[in-house]
Amino acid sequence: MPDHEPKRAGRPRGSSRAMLEEASAELFLEQTYAGTTIVQITRRAGVSRATFFNYFTAKSDLLWVDVDAGLARFPAALEQCAGADGPVQAVDAVERALLQVCAAFGPGQVPWALTQNELMGTTGELEASALSRFMAQVTLVTRFVGARSETSAAGNETVADRELSSRAFAMAVLAAAAAATGVWARAGVTRGALAPFVGTAIAPVCAGYRALHTVG
Repeated sequence: MPDHEPKRAGRPRGSSRAMLEEASAELFLEQTYAGTTIVQITRRAGVSRATFFNYFTAKSDLLWVDVDAGLARFPAALEQCAGADGPVQAVDAVERALLQVCAAFGPGQVPWALTQNELMGTTGELEASALSRFMAQVTLVTRFVGARSETSAAGNETVADRELSSRAFAMAVLAAAAAATGVWARAGVTRGALAPFVGTAIAPVCAGYRALHTVG
């Protein structure tokens, strides 16, 4: 069952940023993403073009407001979940941190751009603008896991080996999380919370990495 309400619960209505977000959602639904200009968004919101660029670098950023807010919490979540050094401990921290970030998303907190993409004609733009965000998180997780794997590395393991292992894990676990988010967004109004979807998707990836680095 599709969601037809672009507004999200709890959004403050007084700020220019909130007005820009709501104006863009309305216009994208009315005349599609490609058919909407930044000038039209600012006119609908009642703010200047300069104000738009105080908050966003491009029109596509409006599609990622909620997701970007979640990603902004990820580095702190990683540090909070970090324990002792070691590859197994690092993957535990990544798993917990991802689930912690996902806990903010539920039936009443769904990124509208993910549920309205067909009506708004945003599928292609979402795919294009997702790559830079995905790769930024890959770099973050790669460095986090690599730094905590170094002290417990086996004697015959090279720096290149550790980097490859850390990067492969980062890309796999984040791709699994992204796939789960897409399935969750398309599940309709009965979807429930995001975390169980992501937890199910990333568990095999995390288990495989743990098994690879667990000494019997």
